[in-house]
Amino acid sequence: MNLSIHSTFLPHEDPERSLAFYRDLLGLELRNDVAYGGHRWLTLGAPGQPVSLVLFPPGATPGVTEEEGRVLAEMMAKGTLAMIILATPDLDGVFEQLQARGEVEIVQEPTDQPYGVRDCAVRDPAGNMVRIQQTA
Repeated sequence: MNLSIHSTFLPHEDPERSLAFYRDLLGLELRNDVAYGGHRWLTLGAPGQPVSLVLFPPGATPGVTEEEGRVLAEMMAKGTLAMIILATPDLDGVFEQLQARGEVEIVQEPTDQPYGVRDCAVRDPAGNMVRIQQTA
């Protein structure tokens, strides 16, 4: 088999705040912005890389009951529903930029993890965990 990762999905609640975080703060490019039925799906990606991050409204998922939607929202707010791991050759520089903005919820400062990576963690506007790892 010859497979590659095309897209990954993260839930979001506020498209404008999500754009401010992923596009304006982290520097991802907006590839698609689709509105349908009062919701928006945002597709972003790192410049020059084919993999896309699709931010989707969990309330628009077919078959999700109102109660399940509340549970999903609670899990998002706690950062336990979804996570993405990004990578950079300058973890400390990226972390300093995030911290300087003052509007990012810092979960963990850059740390050497016992499993062999150096990383930090923040939450996006929906509460999703965003870990950023140091690359060689």
